[in-house]
Amino acid sequence: MSLRPDLDVIAHLVPEASRVLDLGCGTGSLLRHLMDEHGCTGTGVEIDPDKVLAAVASGVPVMELDLDADLGLFAAASYDTVVLSRTIQTIRRPEVVLREMARISNRLIVSAPNFGLLEHRLMLLRGRMPISRELPYSWYDTPNLRFTTLVDLEDLFARLGLEIETRINLSSTGEPLGKHLRAANLRAGAAVYVLGRG
Repeated sequence: MSLRPDLDVIAHLVPEASRVLDLGCGTGSLLRHLMDEHGCTGTGVEIDPDKVLAAVASGVPVMELDLDADLGLFAAASYDTVVLSRTIQTIRRPEVVLREMARISNRLIVSAPNFGLLEHRLMLLRGRMPISRELPYSWYDTPNLRFTTLVDLEDLFARLGLEIETRINLSSTGEPLGKHLRAANLRAGAAVYVLGRG
C-alpha cells in the first residue's frame, strides 16, 4: 500500500517499534503502514464512522472518539509518539488538543496545510476563497474550521511550550521542499512538525 506523500514523510519520522497514537487517523493507512513496515503498535482515533469501519477492516485498532472532548481517556505518557496529520484545522479546540497530546506523549508529530501560501493569498486578492490541492473544498462544504499560516501555528506551539525539533516544508503536492526553505510561509503548501515539550 502506498501512502500519501505527506504521510510517507511522517512515517519516516516515527521511530521503529514505537507505540503510536494516530489522531484523526481516517481509514488507518498510516498506522497500518507503521505496523507492517516499522514494527510499531498503537491505536487510531477517528470520528467518522465510515472511516472507522474501513480502518477496522484493514486490521487497525481504532476508537471512534471526538478529539475535542475525549482525549482525557488516554493515560499520561501512554504512547511514544502522537500524530495529528492534516486534522488540526478541523477541530474546534486545537489548543486543548495539543495540550492533551503533550500529556499523552513527549513526541508529537503535527502536519497542517498552510493557508498563507502565496497561491492562496492571490485567490483572496481576486475575491475568491482558496481552493487548491491542499485545500480542495469550496467554502460551503469544507471540514476546515480554523485557517492558519505556518507563522501562526508556530506561535501557538511556542505559547504552549512545545519546541519545534524539526519542520519539513511540503510542496502543494506533498513532496518535501527542504528544512531551510526561505519564505516558507509563502512557498510551502503544508508543513510537518516534530514537537517536544520544552
